[in-house]
Amino acid sequence: MPTYTGISSEAFRHPLDRQAEQALRNLPGFDLIARKFVEFVYERPQLVYLMGNTIQVGPRQYSTIYQMFRECVRDLDIYPEPTLFVSQNPQANSYALGQENPYIVINTGILDLLNEAEIRAVLAHELGHIKCGHTILIQMAMWAMSAASALGELTFGIGNFVSQALIYAFFEWRRKAELTADRAALLVVDDLNTVLSSMMKISGGSSKYANECSLQEFIKQSENYQALDEDGLNQVYKFLMYNGAQGMMLSHPFAVERVQYLQQWAVSSEYQQIRQGNYQRSPASGSVDVKASTTTAEAERLRRQIEELQQEINKMKRSE
Repeated sequence: MPTYTGISSEAFRHPLDRQAEQALRNLPGFDLIARKFVEFVYERPQLVYLMGNTIQVGPRQYSTIYQMFRECVRDLDIYPEPTLFVSQNPQANSYALGQENPYIVINTGILDLLNEAEIRAVLAHELGHIKCGHTILIQMAMWAMSAASALGELTFGIGNFVSQALIYAFFEWRRKAELTADRAALLVVDDLNTVLSSMMKISGGSSKYANECSLQEFIKQSENYQALDEDGLNQVYKFLMYNGAQGMMLSHPFAVERVQYLQQWAVSSEYQQIRQGNYQRSPASGSVDVKASTTTAEAERLRRQIEELQQEINKMKRSE
Protein backbone atom coordinates (compact mmCIF):
# COMPACT_ATOMS: atom_id res chain seq x y z
CA MET A 1 0.00 0.00 0.00
CA PRO A 2 1.31 3.52 -0.79
CA THR A 3 2.41 5.81 2.03
CA TYR A 4 2.02 9.57 1.65
CA THR A 5 4.61 10.97 4.01
CA GLY A 6 3.94 14.58 4.96
CA ILE A 7 0.81 14.85 2.82
CA SER A 8 -1.46 17.82 3.43
CA SER A 9 -5.21 17.44 3.50
CA GLU A 10 -5.33 20.13 0.83
CA ALA A 11 -3.63 17.71 -1.56
CA PHE A 12 -6.81 15.65 -1.91
CA ARG A 13 -9.56 17.85 -0.55
CA HIS A 14 -12.60 18.01 -2.84
CA PRO A 15 -13.30 21.57 -4.04
CA LEU A 16 -17.01 21.20 -3.18
CA ASP A 17 -15.99 20.41 0.41
CA ARG A 18 -13.87 23.57 0.52
CA GLN A 19 -16.62 25.75 -0.96
CA ALA A 20 -19.34 24.39 1.32
CA GLU A 21 -17.19 24.93 4.41
CA GLN A 22 -16.48 28.52 3.46
CA ALA A 23 -20.17 29.20 2.89
CA LEU A 24 -20.94 27.68 6.29
CA ARG A 25 -18.30 29.70 8.12
CA ASN A 26 -19.58 32.93 6.57
CA LEU A 27 -23.10 32.51 7.98
CA PRO A 28 -24.08 34.55 11.07
CA GLY A 29 -23.92 32.43 14.21
CA PHE A 30 -21.22 30.03 13.11
CA ASP A 31 -18.39 31.57 15.14
CA LEU A 32 -20.43 31.61 18.33
CA ILE A 33 -21.27 27.93 18.05
CA ALA A 34 -17.66 27.11 17.23
CA ARG A 35 -16.14 28.60 20.34
CA LYS A 36 -17.62 26.48 23.11
CA PHE A 37 -20.29 23.98 22.27
CA VAL A 38 -18.30 21.15 20.74
CA GLU A 39 -16.27 20.10 23.74
CA PHE A 40 -18.82 21.07 26.37
CA VAL A 41 -21.84 19.38 24.86
CA TYR A 42 -20.61 16.47 22.80
CA GLU A 43 -17.00 15.32 22.80
CA ARG A 44 -16.27 14.34 26.39
CA PRO A 45 -19.58 12.60 27.22
CA GLN A 46 -19.41 10.59 24.02
CA LEU A 47 -15.84 9.50 24.68
CA VAL A 48 -16.77 8.39 28.20
CA TYR A 49 -19.68 6.42 26.77
CA LEU A 50 -17.48 4.66 24.22
CA MET A 51 -14.90 3.73 26.83
CA GLY A 52 -17.68 2.16 28.89
CA ASN A 53 -19.81 0.48 26.26
CA THR A 54 -17.66 -0.59 23.28
CA ILE A 55 -14.39 -2.44 22.64
CA GLN A 56 -11.28 -0.29 22.26
CA VAL A 57 -9.15 -1.76 19.48
CA GLY A 58 -5.51 -2.47 20.19
CA PRO A 59 -2.71 -5.02 19.81
CA ARG A 60 -4.69 -7.58 21.86
CA GLN A 61 -8.20 -6.55 20.87
CA TYR A 62 -9.14 -7.06 17.22
CA SER A 63 -5.47 -7.30 16.42
CA THR A 64 -6.04 -7.73 12.65
CA ILE A 65 -8.21 -4.62 12.51
CA TYR A 66 -5.69 -2.73 14.62
CA GLN A 67 -2.85 -3.60 12.29
CA MET A 68 -4.83 -2.37 9.28
CA PHE A 69 -5.78 0.76 11.19
CA ARG A 70 -2.17 1.56 12.08
CA GLU A 71 -1.13 1.13 8.47
CA CYS A 72 -3.86 3.55 7.35
CA VAL A 73 -2.76 6.07 9.99
CA ARG A 74 0.80 5.76 8.68
CA ASP A 75 -0.23 6.02 5.03
CA LEU A 76 -2.15 9.28 5.59
CA ASP A 77 0.57 10.61 7.91
CA ILE A 78 -1.75 11.26 10.86
CA TYR A 79 -0.29 12.04 14.26
CA PRO A 80 -1.08 11.33 17.01
CA GLU A 81 -2.86 8.06 16.36
CA PRO A 82 -6.63 8.35 16.91
CA THR A 83 -8.47 5.85 19.08
CA LEU A 84 -10.51 3.12 17.38
CA PHE A 85 -13.61 1.53 18.93
CA VAL A 86 -15.80 -1.36 17.78
CA SER A 87 -19.48 -1.02 18.66
CA GLN A 88 -21.92 -3.94 18.82
CA ASN A 89 -24.36 -2.75 16.19
CA PRO A 90 -25.64 -4.70 13.16
CA GLN A 91 -26.00 -1.52 11.09
CA ALA A 92 -23.15 -1.25 8.60
CA ASN A 93 -21.89 2.13 9.72
CA SER A 94 -18.86 3.97 11.04
CA TYR A 95 -18.01 7.53 12.05
CA ALA A 96 -15.21 9.79 13.25
CA LEU A 97 -15.52 12.47 15.93
CA GLY A 98 -13.38 14.36 18.42
CA GLN A 99 -11.12 17.35 18.20
CA GLU A 100 -8.74 17.15 21.15
CA ASN A 101 -8.95 13.35 21.25
CA PRO A 102 -10.13 12.19 17.81
CA TYR A 103 -11.63 8.73 17.59
CA ILE A 104 -13.32 6.40 15.14
CA VAL A 105 -16.21 4.03 15.82
CA ILE A 106 -16.82 1.12 13.49
CA ASN A 107 -19.86 -1.11 13.94
CA THR A 108 -19.73 -4.89 13.98
CA GLY A 109 -22.09 -4.70 11.00
CA ILE A 110 -19.17 -3.40 8.94
CA LEU A 111 -16.82 -6.13 10.16
CA ASP A 112 -19.35 -8.86 9.38
CA LEU A 113 -20.28 -7.57 5.92
CA LEU A 114 -17.02 -6.40 4.33
CA ASN A 115 -13.80 -8.20 3.48
CA GLU A 116 -10.49 -6.96 4.87
CA ALA A 117 -9.63 -4.75 1.90
CA GLU A 118 -13.05 -3.08 2.12
CA ILE A 119 -12.71 -2.62 5.89
CA ARG A 120 -9.39 -0.91 5.20
CA ALA A 121 -11.23 1.44 2.83
CA VAL A 122 -13.74 2.31 5.55
CA LEU A 123 -10.98 2.97 8.09
CA ALA A 124 -9.13 5.18 5.60
CA HIS A 125 -12.34 7.06 4.83
CA GLU A 126 -12.89 7.89 8.49
CA LEU A 127 -9.23 8.80 8.96
CA GLY A 128 -9.65 11.14 6.00
CA HIS A 129 -12.23 13.05 8.05
CA ILE A 130 -9.74 13.37 10.90
CA LYS A 131 -6.89 14.33 8.58
CA CYS A 132 -8.98 17.15 7.13
CA GLY A 133 -10.22 18.43 10.47
CA HIS A 134 -13.81 17.54 9.60
CA THR A 135 -14.68 16.11 12.99
CA ILE A 136 -15.19 19.41 14.81
CA LEU A 137 -17.66 20.61 12.21
CA ILE A 138 -19.46 17.25 12.24
CA GLN A 139 -19.93 17.58 15.99
CA MET A 140 -21.19 21.12 15.62
CA ALA A 141 -23.69 19.98 12.98
CA MET A 142 -24.95 17.22 15.28
CA TRP A 143 -25.40 19.65 18.14
CA ALA A 144 -27.12 22.30 16.03
CA MET A 145 -29.64 19.79 14.70
CA SER A 146 -30.36 18.20 18.08
CA ALA A 147 -30.72 21.60 19.78
CA ALA A 148 -33.17 22.80 17.14
CA SER A 149 -35.19 19.55 17.31
CA ALA A 150 -35.34 19.43 21.11
CA LEU A 151 -36.33 23.02 21.73
CA GLY A 152 -38.46 24.14 18.83
CA GLU A 153 -39.49 27.69 19.64
CA LEU A 154 -38.10 27.57 23.20
CA THR A 155 -34.65 28.70 22.21
CA PHE A 156 -33.62 30.78 25.24
CA GLY A 157 -31.43 32.91 23.02
CA ILE A 158 -30.09 29.87 21.17
CA GLY A 159 -32.27 30.82 18.22
CA ASN A 160 -30.12 33.85 17.69
CA PHE A 161 -27.47 31.65 16.15
CA VAL A 162 -29.06 28.27 15.35
CA SER A 163 -30.95 29.42 12.28
CA GLN A 164 -32.55 27.17 9.70
CA ALA A 165 -30.05 28.48 7.16
CA LEU A 166 -27.18 27.47 9.43
CA ILE A 167 -28.54 23.95 9.82
CA TYR A 168 -28.95 23.61 6.06
CA ALA A 169 -25.39 24.85 5.57
CA PHE A 170 -24.04 22.35 8.11
CA PHE A 171 -25.69 19.43 6.34
CA GLU A 172 -24.69 20.64 2.89
CA TRP A 173 -21.09 20.78 4.06
CA ARG A 174 -21.32 17.33 5.72
CA ARG A 175 -22.39 15.77 2.44
CA LYS A 176 -19.56 17.43 0.54
CA ALA A 177 -17.00 16.40 3.17
CA GLU A 178 -17.79 12.77 2.39
CA LEU A 179 -16.39 13.27 -1.11
CA THR A 180 -13.03 14.24 0.38
CA ALA A 181 -13.01 11.25 2.74
CA ASP A 182 -13.76 8.95 -0.21
CA ARG A 183 -10.61 10.29 -1.88
CA ALA A 184 -8.60 9.44 1.23
CA ALA A 185 -9.91 5.87 1.04
CA LEU A 186 -8.86 5.58 -2.59
CA LEU A 187 -5.38 6.93 -1.85
CA VAL A 188 -4.79 4.39 0.89
CA VAL A 189 -6.38 1.33 -0.71
CA ASP A 190 -5.10 2.24 -4.18
CA ASP A 191 -7.86 0.23 -5.83
CA LEU A 192 -11.02 1.92 -7.09
CA ASN A 193 -13.12 -1.25 -7.24
CA THR A 194 -12.46 -2.02 -3.59
CA VAL A 195 -13.68 1.38 -2.46
CA LEU A 196 -16.73 1.20 -4.73
CA SER A 197 -17.47 -2.32 -3.55
CA SER A 198 -17.50 -1.15 0.06
CA MET A 199 -20.02 1.55 -0.90
CA MET A 200 -22.22 -1.00 -2.65
CA LYS A 201 -22.23 -3.42 0.26
CA ILE A 202 -22.97 -0.72 2.82
CA SER A 203 -25.85 0.47 0.62
CA GLY A 204 -27.55 -2.92 0.44
CA GLY A 205 -25.10 -5.78 0.56
CA SER A 206 -25.82 -9.17 2.09
CA SER A 207 -23.32 -11.68 3.41
CA LYS A 208 -25.70 -14.52 2.50
CA TYR A 209 -26.20 -13.40 -1.11
CA ALA A 210 -22.84 -11.73 -1.71
CA ASN A 211 -22.22 -13.85 -4.81
CA GLU A 212 -25.34 -12.39 -6.40
CA CYS A 213 -24.21 -8.75 -6.08
CA SER A 214 -22.44 -7.20 -9.05
CA LEU A 215 -20.26 -4.10 -8.77
CA GLN A 216 -20.63 -3.44 -12.48
CA GLU A 217 -24.41 -3.42 -12.13
CA PHE A 218 -24.08 -1.00 -9.21
CA ILE A 219 -21.93 1.29 -11.36
CA LYS A 220 -24.55 1.06 -14.11
CA GLN A 221 -27.19 1.98 -11.54
CA SER A 222 -25.09 5.04 -10.68
CA GLU A 223 -25.07 6.06 -14.36
CA ASN A 224 -28.84 5.60 -14.58
CA TYR A 225 -29.28 7.72 -11.48
CA GLN A 226 -27.26 10.54 -13.03
CA ALA A 227 -29.39 10.31 -16.16
CA LEU A 228 -32.47 11.15 -14.09
CA ASP A 229 -31.25 14.76 -14.05
CA GLU A 230 -32.34 15.11 -17.66
CA ASP A 231 -35.80 15.68 -16.19
CA GLY A 232 -35.68 18.91 -14.19
CA LEU A 233 -38.39 17.70 -11.83
CA ASN A 234 -36.15 14.85 -10.69
CA GLN A 235 -33.51 17.40 -9.69
CA VAL A 236 -36.10 19.08 -7.49
CA TYR A 237 -36.98 15.74 -5.90
CA LYS A 238 -33.31 15.05 -5.18
CA PHE A 239 -32.89 18.44 -3.52
CA LEU A 240 -35.97 17.92 -1.36
CA MET A 241 -34.90 14.43 -0.30
CA TYR A 242 -31.51 15.70 0.79
CA ASN A 243 -33.06 18.56 2.74
CA GLY A 244 -35.73 16.94 4.86
CA ALA A 245 -38.65 16.10 2.58
CA GLN A 246 -38.78 12.60 4.07
CA GLY A 247 -38.61 13.75 7.67
CA MET A 248 -34.86 14.11 8.12
CA MET A 249 -31.95 15.81 6.44
CA LEU A 250 -29.36 13.50 4.93
CA SER A 251 -25.79 13.68 6.20
CA HIS A 252 -24.29 11.68 3.32
CA PRO A 253 -24.66 11.86 -0.45
CA PHE A 254 -26.36 8.89 -2.04
CA ALA A 255 -23.81 6.16 -2.64
CA VAL A 256 -24.46 6.15 -6.37
CA GLU A 257 -23.49 9.83 -6.51
CA ARG A 258 -20.28 9.15 -4.60
CA VAL A 259 -19.43 6.47 -7.15
CA GLN A 260 -19.53 9.05 -9.93
CA TYR A 261 -17.38 11.59 -8.10
CA LEU A 262 -14.74 9.02 -7.16
CA GLN A 263 -14.59 7.52 -10.63
CA GLN A 264 -13.89 10.95 -12.07
CA TRP A 265 -11.09 11.62 -9.60
CA ALA A 266 -9.52 8.18 -10.13
CA VAL A 267 -8.71 9.05 -13.75
CA SER A 268 -7.61 12.62 -13.04
CA SER A 269 -4.06 13.91 -13.35
CA GLU A 270 -4.36 15.22 -9.78
CA TYR A 271 -4.79 11.70 -8.42
CA GLN A 272 -1.96 10.34 -10.55
CA GLN A 273 0.40 13.08 -9.39
CA ILE A 274 -0.33 12.28 -5.74
CA ARG A 275 0.31 8.59 -6.32
CA GLN A 276 3.68 9.52 -7.83
CA GLY A 277 4.61 11.50 -4.72
CA ASN A 278 3.93 14.95 -6.16
CA TYR A 279 1.56 16.46 -3.61
CA GLN A 280 1.16 19.42 -1.29
CA ARG A 281 2.90 18.90 2.04
CA SER A 282 1.79 19.68 5.57
CA PRO A 283 0.93 21.80 7.45
CA ALA A 284 -2.50 21.73 5.85
CA SER A 285 -3.89 25.19 5.39
CA GLY A 286 -7.29 23.69 4.69
CA SER A 287 -7.76 21.91 8.00
CA VAL A 288 -10.66 23.29 9.97
CA ASP A 289 -9.36 25.92 12.36
CA VAL A 290 -11.83 27.28 14.89
CA LYS A 291 -10.15 30.28 16.43
CA ALA A 292 -10.73 30.84 20.13
CA SER A 293 -11.36 34.58 20.01
CA THR A 294 -14.24 34.62 22.45
CA THR A 295 -14.28 37.44 24.99
CA THR A 296 -14.81 36.61 28.66
CA ALA A 297 -18.28 38.16 28.62
CA GLU A 298 -19.32 36.14 25.55
CA ALA A 299 -18.00 32.92 27.09
CA GLU A 300 -19.91 33.55 30.34
CA ARG A 301 -23.12 34.35 28.48
CA LEU A 302 -22.72 31.20 26.38
CA ARG A 303 -22.12 29.12 29.50
CA ARG A 304 -25.39 30.38 31.01
CA GLN A 305 -27.25 29.59 27.79
CA ILE A 306 -25.94 26.04 27.86
CA GLU A 307 -27.12 25.62 31.45
CA GLU A 308 -30.57 26.98 30.57
CA LEU A 309 -30.73 24.66 27.59
CA GLN A 310 -29.86 21.63 29.71
CA GLN A 311 -32.37 22.60 32.40
CA GLU A 312 -35.16 22.92 29.86
CA ILE A 313 -34.30 19.58 28.26
CA ASN A 314 -34.37 17.95 31.72
CA LYS A 315 -37.82 19.46 32.39
CA MET A 316 -39.10 18.14 29.09
CA LYS A 317 -37.80 14.65 29.89
CA ARG A 318 -39.43 14.63 33.34
CA SER A 319 -42.79 15.67 31.90
CA GLU A 320 -42.87 12.78 29.41
